[in-house]
Amino acid sequence: MKKTFIIIAGLVVLAGLVALAIYLAGKKSSDDLSSLFRGEVDSFPLDDGTDLDIYSIKHGSVAINVSDKWIYVDPVTTAALPETDFSVMPKADYILFTHDHYDHFDTLAVKQLSKDGTIILANASSIDKLGYGCSLSNGESYTTAEGWTVDAVPAYNNSPEKLQFHPKGRDNGYVLSFDGVRIYIAGDTEVIPELEEIKDIDIAFLPCNLPYTMTPEQCAEAARIVSPRVLFPYHYGGSDIETDLQALIDLLEGSGIEVRIRQYA
Repeated sequence: MKKTFIIIAGLVVLAGLVALAIYLAGKKSSDDLSSLFRGEVDSFPLDDGTDLDIYSIKHGSVAINVSDKWIYVDPVTTAALPETDFSVMPKADYILFTHDHYDHFDTLAVKQLSKDGTIILANASSIDKLGYGCSLSNGESYTTAEGWTVDAVPAYNNSPEKLQFHPKGRDNGYVLSFDGVRIYIAGDTEVIPELEEIKDIDIAFLPCNLPYTMTPEQCAEAARIVSPRVLFPYHYGGSDIETDLQALIDLLEGSGIEVRIRQYA
């Protein structure tokens, strides 16, 4: 009887060690993850004592890790440089697309990031191209199994010379609400009246490039309206017109908004 008990106990311990080894093999450290992305990780504490981590990928592509869940926004492989192999990155629990332009929407990225249960949230034209997923229009919301909310908000051009790029009502920005942290990911937009309705934002991603979205002056104006604690200007590459990010930093000096420059060229 005693011998049987020892054997069973040994098997239980062995099973536990195997499970731990498998868990550790699959769980990457922050340093390991940073090597897959570009630049440093930005960590923000949640109310439950855990951290929300944001990784820059490029251009309009962002990765968020919270509670071991991975959220990717506008992942693209080759449309924006450098070329990105998403197959080596953590699989996605959620993929969000703001719109279906080539530098924001990519079916190959979806294929590389998807696993069983991956949820796609996007505007209608992106869902039409992909053929599946959850379509969100401006003003609609999605609540995840974790209790987080994704609010689709307007994103469009309102300067006369840019109206052909992003018409009103087609594309999305997103407000992501976690446990004590709200993130505004603007997509391709300008200083539109609906910004006044976006409140209590901790972290904002605002596009800053010509000729498609905002100048540094417009981006600073939008930031003052939304008033995040931290601003990440992004989407500032992909054209022949160089974006003066230092001008944006100077314009927001003394505003109380921390501007963080990451690799979103």
